[in-house]
Amino acid sequence: MEPSRDIERLIEIMAALRQPETGCPWDVVQTFETIKPYTIEEAYEVADAIERNDMDDLCEELGDLLLQVVFHARMAQERGEFDFGNVVEAVTRKMIRRHPHVFARSDAETPEAVKLQWDAIKQAEKRERKERRARRGLPEDPLRGHLGSVQRSFPALVEALKLQERAAKVGFDWSEPAPILDKIEEEVGELREALRNDDQKAVADELGDLIFALVNIGRHVGADPEMALRGTNTKFRNRFSHIEDSLAANGESLEAATLERMEALWQAAKRIERQLET
Repeated sequence: MEPSRDIERLIEIMAALRQPETGCPWDVVQTFETIKPYTIEEAYEVADAIERNDMDDLCEELGDLLLQVVFHARMAQERGEFDFGNVVEAVTRKMIRRHPHVFARSDAETPEAVKLQWDAIKQAEKRERKERRARRGLPEDPLRGHLGSVQRSFPALVEALKLQERAAKVGFDWSEPAPILDKIEEEVGELREALRNDDQKAVADELGDLIFALVNIGRHVGADPEMALRGTNTKFRNRFSHIEDSLAANGESLEAATLERMEALWQAAKRIERQLET
């Protein structure tokens, strides 16, 4: 078995790995549920490579993500549900259908018109999906309702953003950022009250409300909350690494360092960042 640029080789490799008698013992026993966490993890690793602008890693991580698609398709094929070809056919059909301004005739000539056209096509697809599920005797569409298309399996920040975007489509939204800041201050006050009362359930509830409001302000100012938090996580990693490296350079350890010492090094890391930005 040799490497290849042909997708068929990857499909053949996965089929070999899944062979009960001769395949890999680990791959053979996997299921959709056991593989699902790896699929999500690989998607995040793709995002991380993009954020670091590391094209070498991006190439590798995209391959790992593609492997997840092939893995799921192979398991579905073994159950007689669908195969990789069906996956490709479905997405190509969807892309062609949703872009009549590219692949057919359409009057959509502006980004706004394309967006309206896209939404109309998606609504038609939902109706067809409902009819298809009914013909197959499947349960009522789990994606019903205006918020039904927002998957519960999304990371919580992404789910919150998607829920707010969907609600905004029918006018359930703030008109400007200022009232959202007032709402954030209100939620902070309620969180303080829950902490004073030592009510753990109320603390969790109010913390969730506060985070939801923070997602909302991010949406209104055009800052994706997931990406904003990932950026902050990266800053935290870099600054903490500076603390660790600085301590090590002076023969000190993290465990022995005082909070005041680490805070001083943290502030030094921030100053270095500002200098690099100017």
